Amino acid sequence: VAALARGKTPMPEETLEAIEHFGVALKGPCTTPIGEGFKSVNVSIRRKLNLFASVRPIKSLPGVPTRFENVDIVIVRENTEGLYSGVENEVLPGIVMSMKVASELACNRIARWAFRFATARQRHKITVMHKANIMKMTDGLFIRCAQDVHRNEYPNIAYDQLILDAGCMRIVQDPTRFDILLLENLYGD
Repeated sequence: VAALARGKTPMPEETLEAIEHFGVALKGPCTTPIGEGFKSVNVSIRRKLNLFASVRPIKSLPGVPTRFENVDIVIVRENTEGLYSGVENEVLPGIVMSMKVASELACNRIARWAFRFATARQRHKITVMHKANIMKMTDGLFIRCAQDVHRNEYPNIAYDQLILDAGCMRIVQDPTRFDILLLENLYGD
């Protein structure tokens, strides 16, 4: 109860030790209290085990009629930074702030991971979606790192970048034009 009151995750240390020991875990949906209470179990597991890449495939199923056939997109989401870092504080009474975190280390790491994934899976294009028009420093760093990894290490894979709003509109218009989407934490969620 004391751990819950301090905002700690109600996950036994033995659980994390077992996951580390066996290298595998099955996890169902976890509920996190809204606006108060303990920290997210999902975020805690990601941080403790350095699970920085979330891979979310989206694929049409044969025999299931949909508006678009032959959809085959993979979302690669950076899983440890961004607004989900949980860095929040009360600046003044009644004024709170949440900080978006981006590090060159994490941005390069996820970009390299996405390009290695694309190469191993024989995928042809990575599209980075961002809001660098507004968040010039954090999202700017994210796209600069992706551009550098593309240019210096994986020039054989096509690269594109779109402002998130326009990218979402294009996904709705025709998702078949996308292959791999590389996004920071909140956008990939």
